[in-house]
Amino acid sequence: MAIADKIVGMMERSSWIRKMFENGAKLKQQHGADKVFDFSIGNPNVPPPKEFFDALEETVKLEEPNKHGYMPNAGYPAVRKEVADYVSREQGVELGVEHVIMTAGAGGAVNVALKTIMNPGDTVITSTPFFVEYQFYADNHGGSLKLVPTKEDFDLDVAAIEAAIDATTCALIINSPNNPTGRVYPESTVRDLAAMLEEKSREIGRTIYIVSDEPYRKIVYEGVKVPSLLKNYKHTMASASYSKELSIPGERIGWLIIGPEADDAENLAAGAVLCNRIIGFVNAPALMQRVVGRLQGKQVDVEIYKRKRDALYEGLTKIGYELYKPEGTFYLFPKAPGGNDIRAVEALTDELVLTVPGKGFGSPGYFRISYCVEDRVIEGSMGGFERAFKKLQE
Repeated sequence: MAIADKIVGMMERSSWIRKMFENGAKLKQQHGADKVFDFSIGNPNVPPPKEFFDALEETVKLEEPNKHGYMPNAGYPAVRKEVADYVSREQGVELGVEHVIMTAGAGGAVNVALKTIMNPGDTVITSTPFFVEYQFYADNHGGSLKLVPTKEDFDLDVAAIEAAIDATTCALIINSPNNPTGRVYPESTVRDLAAMLEEKSREIGRTIYIVSDEPYRKIVYEGVKVPSLLKNYKHTMASASYSKELSIPGERIGWLIIGPEADDAENLAAGAVLCNRIIGFVNAPALMQRVVGRLQGKQVDVEIYKRKRDALYEGLTKIGYELYKPEGTFYLFPKAPGGNDIRAVEALTDELVLTVPGKGFGSPGYFRISYCVEDRVIEGSMGGFERAFKKLQE
């Protein structure tokens, strides 16, 4: 076999979302697209704000020397300053241009952060449910991912994280608002986590960094505030993208911010700039850097996602599903009726309703619903959700 054994294993572990997406394509061919209700993939469907199209058009028409030439590895200084100024105001930290690196999306930023700090054999901790690709990101840089369950309400279990830390621990990946649960970790939890990490860093004799993965920071409801890890824990590297807040995931544009008071911050930033080149992304896309630099604080109409969340949440709870009402993202993570997430997803698929088993996120017994879909998909799916629920009670 030409393909590496490691990649075969990775393909098997990462296949659930893709498998359901591909199943959806087949079912749509068989039954017609209007008869299949596909909640499998988190592809934002709310249109980008008008300001995005205006900025894009103006940027394309702009005439300037060397417009499409090479740039500094960290990105354009003017764009980085716009990001630094905005995040400083938003999160209550004092950032300069030197703390910001433009990246190929949040996934690129997380990889750059891990490449910068990981030695072979190091471990990174994250809490389940989690975004499955974190496992592969850690492996990319010679380490491994250690999984720690959250509490029943999906809040971080700080005591469990503490128990998982050992001499190999170099970082935690924290994803809030969380994919797949929609949980926003409260300020009190973030402060407890920060205090614990300070103590454990002293105990094991190395700095434990936080990599705060924040692509959903702007997708929150009812005035919920996402606490700043940059502000609460100085050894933080924060990653974000414009994929969700501007609905431009295909443009692969985001940033990595180095906490200005992080341990060895100057070398950390310099190392991350180097890694942003050698890891394979080379630079964040030039055109999109210029566009998003003009759009700090702009975002899609989140009320559209809120209406979708509310419609699904009310419909599912009325049927009898048990689920946490998410504070952010565009996902629901209900308990699987009967406790078997694979069986629940199969029962729903029989009803032409496509979801993803919680096993794919490290949490068997649940399943994920991605509600960045047309309203007709939500409305049309309720009968299938109800029939599957009844079948799973038998």
